[in-house]
Amino acid sequence: MTDDLLARLQAAFPGTLPERLGIELIEAAPGRVVGRMPVAGNTTPAGLLHGGASVALAETLGSLAATVHAGPGRAAVGIEVSATHHRGARAGHVTGTALALHEGGRVASYEIRVLDDGGRRVCTARLTCMLVDSDSGSRMANGDQHM
Repeated sequence: MTDDLLARLQAAFPGTLPERLGIELIEAAPGRVVGRMPVAGNTTPAGLLHGGASVALAETLGSLAATVHAGPGRAAVGIEVSATHHRGARAGHVTGTALALHEGGRVASYEIRVLDDGGRRVCTARLTCMLVDSDSGSRMANGDQHM
């Protein structure tokens, strides 16, 4: 992991859903991205962490891992995501870890484990991304945003 890589990934967040959800990156390295998100502000009316917020955290982390794998001039586009919700969370943070299952030239897949502050599994997600040439207007493709 390099602090530079982490900073470049986080620099793409302003004005995006990950920023609105409060996602904070903790670690980024080839094949592995870790981040966390507060439960507060990301709940259902019943006070439980919203399943969609867990999936958004998972897709964010997996997509960033795929972006790192894709390399400069390429981007990752999510093409399939699935999730199993194991338990609810009402407070604190949840931490997601995206681990590579397959990193090919055109497709990359990740398992993302989302745990609560007590280390209990809240959600397990799987994300598959297609790796494509970057659009010159994308946040990750312009200037120093290249991975």
